[in-house]
Amino acid sequence: MRRIPLVLPLSLILVLLFASAAAAQMNVRLRVIVASNDGRAVDPPLRDLHNQLGSLFSFTSYRLIREDHLSLYPSLPAAIQARPGRFIEVTLLRQYAEGAELKIRVIREGRDILNTMVRLSRGRTVLIGGPRYDGRVIIFALSARY
Repeated sequence: MRRIPLVLPLSLILVLLFASAAAAQMNVRLRVIVASNDGRAVDPPLRDLHNQLGSLFSFTSYRLIREDHLSLYPSLPAAIQARPGRFIEVTLLRQYAEGAELKIRVIREGRDILNTMVRLSRGRTVLIGGPRYDGRVIIFALSARY
């Protein structure tokens, strides 16, 4: 009988610890888009961004080349190899009720070619114009689910 009262508070403490760790996690959708003026096409998976892309960038063609879903934890970078010698790194800097602050880096052969911070609001997508790629431009689209 005496063990039950002791087990209950310990179980409650463990549940609270796991709940706070889960709350600190943030799931981010990262889409890598190639933009150009070759043709007039928008890939079907990018239809939800068509208006936003058109209002921010002056390209006529947008093609999705990669989509990743990242689980981010505070101050722990999540890295994706984009091509040999090139990585995309996303780090959750701060999370709050209305959104989060993220750091995005593109690293080529050990050097930063893009290093920026963004505020990502809940339910919104942030577009970041990135480096050139074979005469085209890379755009990163970040959205969060939490």
